[in-house]
Amino acid sequence: MSAADRAPEYIRAISPYVAGKPTSELARELGLEEASIVKLASNENPLGMSPKAQVAAQAALADLGRYPDSNGFALKQALCRKYGVKMDQLVLGNGSNDLLDLAARAFLGPGSSAVYSQHSFAVYSIATLAAGAERIEVPAKAYGHDLAAMAAAIRRDTRLVFIANPNNPTGTYLSPGEIEAFLEQCPRDIVVVLDEAYNEYMRPEQRFNALAWMTRFPNLVVLRTFSKIYGLAGLRIGYAVANPAVADLFNRVRAPFNANSVALAAAEAAIDDVAFLEESYRVNQEGMRQIEEGVAKLGLEVIPSSANFLTINVGDGMAVFQGLLRVGVIVRAIPSMPQWIRVTIGTPAENARFLEALATILKKG
Repeated sequence: MSAADRAPEYIRAISPYVAGKPTSELARELGLEEASIVKLASNENPLGMSPKAQVAAQAALADLGRYPDSNGFALKQALCRKYGVKMDQLVLGNGSNDLLDLAARAFLGPGSSAVYSQHSFAVYSIATLAAGAERIEVPAKAYGHDLAAMAAAIRRDTRLVFIANPNNPTGTYLSPGEIEAFLEQCPRDIVVVLDEAYNEYMRPEQRFNALAWMTRFPNLVVLRTFSKIYGLAGLRIGYAVANPAVADLFNRVRAPFNANSVALAAAEAAIDDVAFLEESYRVNQEGMRQIEEGVAKLGLEVIPSSANFLTINVGDGMAVFQGLLRVGVIVRAIPSMPQWIRVTIGTPAENARFLEALATILKKG
């Protein structure tokens, strides 16, 4: 027996998360010019990061010999001002992925279970299994969450429910009424994690303030990130808003200094860059229409999306994914949906490049 064999069986059962392929890796593998590669795999903002965040990040470089503020006081203050929450409700993370792991570590363990939807973010499954808990994956409805079925799936040993809105990788949307009804039905001793990583990409008529529900539902945890519309994916910074008692448990298992100085400074500046957020939203909406129209001409099925990506039925997702890689276009294959690919909305030129490559690959068969 090796040392690796001594690891718990539930750890050895984890299938590691596979991130979108970096452009540098594809360039090395296929001998392509890296500058010619289009990456539309990881739901990144094609405009990059907020100009205000860039300035703040540059200024923070001068003090990197010091540890960051482990409490993230300045960023938390900025979040309190913007959203009307209190300091003791906030938990900062190394991206919202880190916060999903904290939720699992704080509330799950052997003998417990977590509920999540089929075709939802892979980290829900990974975090649950890493905590030694049982995974309850509820079949999707129209490629999104079936909240009635998820409520019915809750057991006596359930401690966590994960809900993504909009959902990744399908882009599906749940109305506030649907989520509120689920929260009313869910036992108050079960933590409901509402993952709003793509919240800022929702259309104005879809938006609602889940944070306003905190007093009615003390078991609700809302997660958000600066990786998507704010363009800080490389800095890894996100936050949770929760009941103070729940936030305290997150902070007990949180690693010291899990948010670095540059990320804290950039996020604080990015919050108030309204012009950048508005431009990012506009570019995304126009790009969404561009790809939807292009895919419609190819006769392909698309799942309506409320995020910054589209999920497209191409018949053989892995074959098309590989074909696109060979011509320097990186998208995302979806293991649980083998007929489909997910493509991030890029710049107009990147979107056009994807559509041209996709049409060529489908024509070749």
